[in-house]
Amino acid sequence: MDEQTTHGVLRRLAPRVQATFTPHVVGGWGLFGGMVQVPALQAPILVASVDGVGTKVLLARRPEEFRTVGHDVVAHGLNDVAVHGARPLFFLDYVASGRLQPHALEAVLEGVADACARYGVALVGGETAEMPGVYAEGAWDVVGCTVGVAERAALVDGSRVQPGDVLLGLAADGLHTNGYTLARAVLVREPKDLDRYEPELRCTRAEALLRPHRCYAPSLLQLVGEVGGEVTAMAHVTGGGIPGNLVRVLPEGCAAEVRVRWEVPAVFRLIARLGPVDEGEMFRVFNMGVGAVVVVRPDASARAAELLRGCGEEVYALGEVVAGPRDVRLVVEDA
Repeated sequence: MDEQTTHGVLRRLAPRVQATFTPHVVGGWGLFGGMVQVPALQAPILVASVDGVGTKVLLARRPEEFRTVGHDVVAHGLNDVAVHGARPLFFLDYVASGRLQPHALEAVLEGVADACARYGVALVGGETAEMPGVYAEGAWDVVGCTVGVAERAALVDGSRVQPGDVLLGLAADGLHTNGYTLARAVLVREPKDLDRYEPELRCTRAEALLRPHRCYAPSLLQLVGEVGGEVTAMAHVTGGGIPGNLVRVLPEGCAAEVRVRWEVPAVFRLIARLGPVDEGEMFRVFNMGVGAVVVVRPDASARAAELLRGCGEEVYALGEVVAGPRDVRLVVEDA
């Protein structure tokens, strides 16, 4: 076996991948398609998402950083399906480059497999592609497809949102996987900038930028399981920030008023100052410290916040839904 080839990497990782298999997986590993039995629900609805880590992968230089990127693509996908109340069933990855480096590929896939095992989702397949001429030298693309399932009656899609509903924000752990083109332009003007220690960050720029994407799926699914229909919508805050993502789950006639009174994390304040980047652009590009938003009936908001804190989440009171044109309005207040 050639330990330095892509095939060698995949063979070494086979036991790790198979360790993610759940009882719903049918067949073995390495077939042309992954096979998963849909759980026996009354009216099962499959919820699917595909997304990548974008240019964050360009910052990875060491195995542990490539493992973080692998974790991130799983966390991102699980969040996307969990905000609709769907329990993740299986995951597939896609890793491509102009020239695959076996050690980096192995680290990425280790991160994917470890995250799948941690969050209870089966890694049933994937694709590695080497495409010189399509990808520039040193460029990588790490993408994942997540499929989850929910009972039709338990879907959370925003259609029941109404004025008076309360907005709760879940704290982010950093940039997660969005806004890295702008962040790199400001903070990484030359390679040595990655190792620059920033007192206000209490770490290097690389450490701040490469913090893992927080996976909210376990907390959100527990919330839906215990609070049920009192949760009317949930949003994963990715590219587009709070305004661009929360509006996706608002029905016509409902607007969200978000009061920015939480402390915006230091990494965003540093980007804004050094750019300089104006406040409106910052909120359009980055999560600004809020990685997910939960919309809940007012009578259940205190219980929901307590439950989420019990799951280990930091919870902010963001505002409420009001009558008006479908929109998200930010009101910046002192933290």
